[in-house]
Amino acid sequence: MSLVTPAESENINADAKNTEKKRAIAYSIDLLIPGLYIWLGIFTLRMGGEQPDDQPYRYPGAINNRYGIALVLPGHHIFTTYKTYIILDKH
Repeated sequence: MSLVTPAESENINADAKNTEKKRAIAYSIDLLIPGLYIWLGIFTLRMGGEQPDDQPYRYPGAINNRYGIALVLPGHHIFTTYKTYIILDKH
């Protein structure tokens, strides 16, 4: 059995909320939904975009960088500091 103090519980809840905010940013960038997206540590700003549509499955995207900025303009023009890397399994 493990004990979780109230302070640890608050940290876990804050981390979960921050993860969800970054997931919404990743979703909006992936779908090229116009907006301004900024993430700096635990601070996030999303002007535009949408919440992930988790039907029929949960959107799996995530932002792993601690900080970054993205600007998505209408017409699928994107300017971002966020880089994605695709790792191919060589089995």
